[in-house]
Amino acid sequence: MSKRTADIVIRALTALTILGLVLAAVLYEPSDAAREVDIALMILRAGLGMMIFVHGFNKAFRGGKLAGTGRWFESMGMRPGRVHATLAAGSEMGVGALLVVGLITPVAAAGLIGLMVVAFWTVHRDKGFMITGEGWEYVALIAVMSLVSAVLGPGDISLDAALDITANLDGWTGLWIALLLGVGAGAAQLLLFFRPPEPEPAEDG
Repeated sequence: MSKRTADIVIRALTALTILGLVLAAVLYEPSDAAREVDIALMILRAGLGMMIFVHGFNKAFRGGKLAGTGRWFESMGMRPGRVHATLAAGSEMGVGALLVVGLITPVAAAGLIGLMVVAFWTVHRDKGFMITGEGWEYVALIAVMSLVSAVLGPGDISLDAALDITANLDGWTGLWIALLLGVGAGAAQLLLFFRPPEPEPAEDG
């Protein structure tokens, strides 16, 4: 897929997703008290989902694509780089899609938290707080928003609600699913695969 084609595809997907969400909100007919809350929850999870989906799409189809992303992963110590590039791109697109439609929302939130744990440790942890210096402010905020989405649940404008499983997955259950599964998966990936390159020896003055 060329860069131009990839750009057209992601713009079309974004437009269709936004249109679908707007239609879902318009056609949704809850009690008046719940309407604003459900729309707000939809915006929260869909915003997170669309953002991370585009990140995964970018890794797979734009720039250096999976080969270039794999080399970047290798350079930061995630080896084999091509495997992790493929897993990261697939995970980001999968988690993003699940959040947008509100399906097994705490598990999707856990996936996003796990991605942020790996990103924090491999790229941002030693850069300070501010994202302007590649610090960890951005990944921390995404992780927090994901956790909030898991605790509050997806709202009634979601597949979880349509399948009548929302009540079994939000609240404290959602918090522990997202937190333990997300942090655990990220930590396990780092323990198993993160092998940072040795620092170059300082030159004698």
